[in-house]
Amino acid sequence: MPPPQRRENLGMALAFVGVTIFAATLPMTRLGVPSLGPQFLASARAVIAGLIALAYLAIRARPVPWALFPWLGLAAVCLVAGFPGLTSLAMQTLPAAHAGVVNGLLPLATVVAAVILGGERPSPAFWACAVLGAALVGGFALHHGGAALQGGDALVLLAVIVAALGYAVAGQLSREIAPGDVISWMAVLSLPVSVPLAWAARPLDPAAIPASAWASLAYLGVMSMYLGFFAWNAGMALGGVARVSQAQLAQSFITLGISALLLGERIDAETIVCAALVVALVFVGRNLRVAPARVDRGLPAA
Repeated sequence: MPPPQRRENLGMALAFVGVTIFAATLPMTRLGVPSLGPQFLASARAVIAGLIALAYLAIRARPVPWALFPWLGLAAVCLVAGFPGLTSLAMQTLPAAHAGVVNGLLPLATVVAAVILGGERPSPAFWACAVLGAALVGGFALHHGGAALQGGDALVLLAVIVAALGYAVAGQLSREIAPGDVISWMAVLSLPVSVPLAWAARPLDPAAIPASAWASLAYLGVMSMYLGFFAWNAGMALGGVARVSQAQLAQSFITLGISALLLGERIDAETIVCAALVVALVFVGRNLRVAPARVDRGLPAA
């Protein structure tokens, strides 16, 4: 086993690979939703990941981790169903670049989820930073939405909370079984729900769907829903959920760039400044003191 510092460095490197893959999720969702619809896009990507996962587990003859199924099921609800479904709905009305900035709160939210689930004790300064970050993101959404919070912003914020919970659970599970097995079992457990949902929402005339929409679905199913989690889960297992989650600092900026290149969305100075402030707050929160837990909270032991 590599020394702790090398483990953390390798964990951060793997997490950055995952973050780069995940950064294209919102633009790709925005590209596919108009033609495929939010329900089919969210459920079909889960079906693609689930079928790949079945083959992976069969080829590698993995044992069934029955004892971990409750936690795997929770992670699947969050990351295979919740986050994709919420973001697909949000992308019907919200520009991907705008959602990418709101999504910039995910690193700090992941730390908070890891703290709560892991039983660690954050300092008052840590919580103050978390509240300030939430206020900044809420203010951005209110300003761009006029007098009230846009429905799309609320969906993305909810997606952030759901994803943070899922990441924290998946990170713990990745210390119990292989990181690739974690996302594979999550995807397989989702098949009994994702298959009928995808079938019910399938396009009536597949030939009329543009190639770009099918390409976005392929990316979301193979990369965002499956392969990205191999690197991301491995990174969290090596470096710890709270520390490695900060690799997401770069995700907002990568999403902004992809949105501009892929969708031609305009990135104004205000959006860039807001994204930079969110990143700064997350960086500050990452360096504030969080004391270790006194007792185990019931998640699989690390």
